[in-house]
Amino acid sequence: MSVDSPKLEARAVGKNFGSLRAVSGVSMTVAHGELRAIIGPNGAGKTTFFNLITGFFPPSSGDILLDGRNINRVPAAQRVKMGMGRTFQITEIFPELTVWENARIAVETGLGFSLRAWLSANEKRQVAEAVDEVLTMANLTAQADRLVGELSHGDQRAAEIAMALALKPSLLLLDEPTAGMGDEETYKVTGLIRRLHRDSKYTIVLIEHDMRVVFHLADRISVLAEGKLLAEGTPDEISKDVHVQNAYLGKAE
Repeated sequence: MSVDSPKLEARAVGKNFGSLRAVSGVSMTVAHGELRAIIGPNGAGKTTFFNLITGFFPPSSGDILLDGRNINRVPAAQRVKMGMGRTFQITEIFPELTVWENARIAVETGLGFSLRAWLSANEKRQVAEAVDEVLTMANLTAQADRLVGELSHGDQRAAEIAMALALKPSLLLLDEPTAGMGDEETYKVTGLIRRLHRDSKYTIVLIEHDMRVVFHLADRISVLAEGKLLAEGTPDEISKDVHVQNAYLGKAE
């Protein structure tokens, strides 16, 4: 890995599903420590693009690089080991387990303990310390013993983010982290993402439908429309872009 390499780079990436061109020639460069937002109307190809980055789909064309390394042929699970963490549009948690147990499962996976029948006292202590650390980062310490299924939607999102953090990612990809939330929950999750970015220095790429969140958090914004990159720039530049305004006209996310 070169210290001069971007954290994440997409070079003319495309994806076909039969005759459907879902993503077409999208290029994007995300610097270390940057928070990049990806926005666009419904059907713009945002989640498909995320699936290409994280290895759920292979690209039909173009290249994806992580820390300067081409990862086109790297499976999704291996990308996680390389430092790529992700959350999904639909929250992926174990609702019948406590917050602490959800985080423990992720921590044990990250440490390579998930297939072990037993752990030594030292390994159990290592797991417990790591779980406490990620729950503190996600501001969930007070909720540790509660069943995740009993939590508010916002706290469930925070628990999912904590599970992603437990895998020790250097790049965090968040797919619509505030979807379905009211103002108070949105405020809490936005605050969590801001802390992870500014205080913990995570590189974050997020898909988001709430423009208040996007313009409040993002260093740079990439706009997709009909599978293509429509515009890219700072929040101020994007807010003034006529093409972006037209793409959103009458097309609420």
